[in-house]
Amino acid sequence: MKLTKAQYDEIAQFLGHVQPTRQSLRKLKEKFPSQSQSTLLSIFSQEYQKQIKRTHTKHHTAEAVETYYQRYLNGVMKNAAAPVLLELANEVDFAPSLMARIVLERYLQEKEQAMPSKALINSMLRDPSQIPDGVLANQVYQCTVNDCCYGPLVDCIKHAIGHEHEVLLREMLLEKNLSFIAEDQLRAKGYDKTPDFILEVPVAVEGHIIHWIESKASFGDESSHQAYLQDQFWSYWNRYLNTESGTFIPIFMRHASKQHIANEVKPARKSSSFHSPNQNSKHLCSFWFVI
Repeated sequence: MKLTKAQYDEIAQFLGHVQPTRQSLRKLKEKFPSQSQSTLLSIFSQEYQKQIKRTHTKHHTAEAVETYYQRYLNGVMKNAAAPVLLELANEVDFAPSLMARIVLERYLQEKEQAMPSKALINSMLRDPSQIPDGVLANQVYQCTVNDCCYGPLVDCIKHAIGHEHEVLLREMLLEKNLSFIAEDQLRAKGYDKTPDFILEVPVAVEGHIIHWIESKASFGDESSHQAYLQDQFWSYWNRYLNTESGTFIPIFMRHASKQHIANEVKPARKSSSFHSPNQNSKHLCSFWFVI
């Protein structure tokens, strides 16, 4: 079902008063039973990431890092089996995986008498068995598996979901007998920034002409949309369109049903008019689909 702006604002406001835990996700589902769990989880994740970005700096001051490390040492000294780091992260409203990274980095710095490399820290977070201290390894593992929004496990899940949606989108295009060039083919030709698919023959969806498709397996709120515009979409406009092709829209995945795009896609005739993109352009718009 479609999600209105008012409904989204209500969900975001609710999330501003709960902690990022699985218990909070259950409360969210109970309060908004008409929304799918995948939609709620995606909104939950994005709203939490906004909060973390706003408070990230204060958790990385020298004083904060030393405080967290000493509290970790004191905690495991009293009870090494207790989820000390996880409870500390929840107490200060910080992502468990990021808290684990802070303490792990501080531990390695003390052990090696030098700043550890980012590659080493990432490797140990992905595989805590590499951490020399068994207690810390267990603490890091607890943080990783209990983090809903950050960490190597979440990254793997996001990557898998993104790949799954690209495969489903490819199947939908093939079902409609649409000719396209896929991202891997474009990269093989030397392109660095590419959409998921470029349509060799443009199609029309609800009166808009589509030349390329970029799918995002996440909720598309206004801030993320603006970020994607700056990072990707304007460059796609410059590289893959010309003045004989008319207007276009990027397609994301969120609103409407899976079948909506399959029913609405029609071959498009070339337009004699062309609208240059700008930040207020009505022609750079989005359809959001859930697969």
